[in-house]
Amino acid sequence: MAHPTPAHQNVPGAQPGSPGPSASPGQRLQLRRPDDWHVHLRDGAMLKAVAGATARQFARAIVMPNLTPAVTTAASAAAYRQRILAALGPEVAQGFQPLMTAYLTETLDPAELVRGQAEGIVTAAKLYPAGATTNSSAGVRDLTAIAPLLETMERIGMPLLVHGEVTDPAVDIFDREAVFLERQLLPLLARHPGLKVVLEHITTAEAAAFVAAAGPQLAATITPHHLHINRNALFAGGLRPDFYCLPIVKRERHRLALRRAATSGDPSFFLGTDSAPHRRQAKETSCGCAGVYNAPYAIESYAAVFEQEGALGKLEAFASEHGPRFYGLPLNSSVITLERQDPTSDQAETVPLTLELGSDADAPLALVPFHAGEALPWRLI
Repeated sequence: MAHPTPAHQNVPGAQPGSPGPSASPGQRLQLRRPDDWHVHLRDGAMLKAVAGATARQFARAIVMPNLTPAVTTAASAAAYRQRILAALGPEVAQGFQPLMTAYLTETLDPAELVRGQAEGIVTAAKLYPAGATTNSSAGVRDLTAIAPLLETMERIGMPLLVHGEVTDPAVDIFDREAVFLERQLLPLLARHPGLKVVLEHITTAEAAAFVAAAGPQLAATITPHHLHINRNALFAGGLRPDFYCLPIVKRERHRLALRRAATSGDPSFFLGTDSAPHRRQAKETSCGCAGVYNAPYAIESYAAVFEQEGALGKLEAFASEHGPRFYGLPLNSSVITLERQDPTSDQAETVPLTLELGSDADAPLALVPFHAGEALPWRLI
């Protein structure tokens, strides 16, 4: 899909390349190496095609378990971790640590989570409401049915990662996150006050306010695409399937609230790309898949937002410090360097319209990256 005029440029307050108060071409920004606290690496040929984009910039990544079949046991998590490292190759894998998660089901034995943590394999467990997103049919239909799992996680200090949407068809798709906070999350936190919870890929002003007002046991990840686009982008010049994701992008007031939260310096908010690759054919079809593939230029995308908000000095905390501290992990010692470029220059590095990443048995692996066709103001060097 061509993107001759990126939809981001039609979103008020989100023009990529608008100069910050002190940035100029050639300026360099050095950051402690960041981590991605929410990413989909898929499996098989797709895993081999996309894993390097995440390892290129992040030292660690929380890897989602919604494969087919789902990653539910310590053994399946260990096997998946080995496939990730093998896909990267020994040189790249040496500098990257995949942090594995377990997919919660109503029949999962709590002892499996204890075993996974004790063996250093399972870092967190993921709650998918059944039917909420890609490969979530095996998810949870009744939160009370997983009370033993949540009690165990509370006891051993394992974080619960939540896809925060209700799946009631009577609830408008744009309201599903806000309704989840009231109907599901608030009672869950009351029942398990010691449970560490990450509300993932938040999309609404209500979620940002909820997390900011909660105690230190609750945090949230924010994606680059929810900081750059609102729901108008889905229909800019026609139907734009590359911007379709779940939770779906919301109104402009929500986007602005997320930008305020991300750049606030509040340690409750940290980086999680929710990069979710689907081949182009699966996006551009009568029933397209949900997911934005933002991994190739993720840190550059976040840097653009922080510059636009006059908050470049807070990017390192959001990208590299808040997440590890919430998870109780050490900060990374290595660094990355970003360089400011003039996005209007003919020499500016531009995000490709399509990434041709080989093929598998079914079809070519052609993916459309977020920011396709744009020159971002910062580039990773």
